[in-house]
Formats: sequence, structure tokens, C-alpha cells
Amino acid sequence: MDTVLQIDDQYKKFLTRLIKEGVEELNVRTGHKTKSLPGAHFQFDLAKSFPVLTLRRVPIRIFTAEQIWFIMGSRRPDDFLREHTKIWDDFTNYGGVVTVAYGFRMRHHFGRDQLAKLIELLTKDPSSRHGVIVFWDPADDGLGSRKKSNVPCPYTFTVNIMGGRLNLHLIVRSNDMILGFPHDAGGFSLMAYLLAEKLGVKPGIYTHSISNAHIYEIHYHAAEEMIKRNIPHKPIKFEAKQGYFDRAEKGDHTLVEEITERLQSQYHPGPPIKNLQIVL
Repeated sequence: MDTVLQIDDQYKKFLTRLIKEGVEELNVRTGHKTKSLPGAHFQFDLAKSFPVLTLRRVPIRIFTAEQIWFIMGSRRPDDFLREHTKIWDDFTNYGGVVTVAYGFRMRHHFGRDQLAKLIELLTKDPSSRHGVIVFWDPADDGLGSRKKSNVPCPYTFTVNIMGGRLNLHLIVRSNDMILGFPHDAGGFSLMAYLLAEKLGVKPGIYTHSISNAHIYEIHYHAAEEMIKRNIPHKPIKFEAKQGYFDRAEKGDHTLVEEITERLQSQYHPGPPIKNLQIVL
């Protein structure tokens, strides 16, 4: 059995390349310099380990609550999310709404419930290659359209079932590799586990592809510190229990506690890295 999580090895290798080969330039929108690389690609076998970074502590409760909120289809953090985290408060308008909320876009925004249709499709035809979920609205997002406080970073994922295992491929237009990537990888891996439970199959491969993978200059020290670290740790074993997906749809707060406790009991990360400020 490997003593180091597969995510740590892939992450350190990519950070090393990003520090050495990344293109450094000013990002006009944020006013920060970044080092960036195109076309980053990660794969994790969910049957072997839940991909939670151990090179620094990743807040498991936050991405767990967030994914449940997505599955609920809400765009109001007050509906569920704010009892667990306030990470979406910066993107909430005066009406208490996140206008570009992943869950709402997945379940309501485009005139049909994409997630319910995906489950219906793969229940009837597990061999289908049409299991695509989209968050990006081409009528209103990007391409110099009106200024928004947020547009989707992960903008689509595809679900395939092969050999009785569910595989999820997430595509991200832009990922902050220090704060964003570990959070998104953990969160959308959890989505894969929950969908596998709902569809009665085993978890398979989680793939995470990034068009623009970058580090902000205020995080260079964090990247260099994590590259030096080696945190021995056994793989985190996880499989969604029966009923987890249905409980998520209903916004069951105890599910956040249950999943967090199961993962946290196996999670032994390295020491915290101070002064990790998010760039909005």
C-alpha cells in the first residue's frame, strides 16, 4: 500500500514545474503577478483514495457543505450553506442571491434539471456518452460581457460509466493552484462519489483538466514550502453510503457532519501555511 496520497505526488510535481517554467506576467483584472501554465491535467482513482491534499490542511467541511448546496440547486447561501461556511458571501448580492451559482445553473438556469436528467440517462443507459453538465452560460458569461463579481471557473463536467465504475471529468477554465485546485478537486471528487452511490455503481477515475493553471505572487512562498514537504499518510478510504445523494438533495445538515467526520478521522495533513490570502 502506498504511504503517500496520489494527489500529493502529482501536485508537488506540477508545482515544481509551475515555479520553474511558468510564464510570469501581470493579471490585469486582479492587479497581481502570476506564474501560469496551460493545459494542466490530473487523474485520481477514487477507489484507491479520496484526493485530499496533505501537504497543507484543506478544510474538508467547507467543500463538503458546498457540494451538498450545489446538489440542492440553491443560489441562496442562507438556504443551507451559511451554517457551514461563508465562502460565497463575497459573491452574494443585496437580495441574498449568488447570481452565478453552480447548483442553480446545474438544476434550474438552462430550463431543465441537468443533474436529474443525467441520473435518468445513466440509469437507463449506463453506456451513454451524453452525460454532460454545463455551468457556463454563453449568452452572458465571458467574452468581454458585462462585468460580474464572478463567472464559473469549473464550467463543465462529463460523467461516464465504464466497467461498473463512474468516472467524472471536470474542466476548469482558470484555477488558482494554491487555494482553488485542492478545494475543487476534493469537492468534485465528492460529487463523483455521491453520483456513484445514486446510480448503484462503484467510484472510478476523477479527472481534473485546467486551461490556465496559475500561482499568484503572494503564494510563491507557499508553493515552495509545499514542494519541500513529504507528509507520510495512508490513503483515505471513502465510499458514499446508501441514501447519501438523496440526503444531499434535501439539504441534510447531518450529512455534512457525517462525511466530514469520516474523512477527517483519516486525515493527517502537514502544518498550516500562514498568510494564504484569497485573490478575488
